[in-house]
Amino acid sequence: MVKNAEGKRFSLASGITANILGHGGQLMLVENTFSKGAIAPSHQHPHEQVCYIVEGSFEFTLETQKYILEKGDSLYIPSDSIHSGVALEDSIILDIFTPQRDDFLEKVK
Repeated sequence: MVKNAEGKRFSLASGITANILGHGGQLMLVENTFSKGAIAPSHQHPHEQVCYIVEGSFEFTLETQKYILEKGDSLYIPSDSIHSGVALEDSIILDIFTPQRDDFLEKVK
């Protein structure tokens, strides 16, 4: 069990704070807090990912498709897919990864 206040926080990019709320085995849960206008630059990774919008709204690009996601929406990102996003307002996203992101765990050691 992890209380939100006890999560492992780190800066993911300018205006984005990541908070690792749970991990083990092949799964990881990360809460990302975005300031309006914060950009998750184009990237890819071998992990599968599901994004769930807790608060706010985002413009996501997945490969060549653009999506506007709002509170309650979700998006599946396949392994090695190129993706990016921009917060259209102050927002919170929950990301679930499999396998877990060892690169994130390295940031909070």
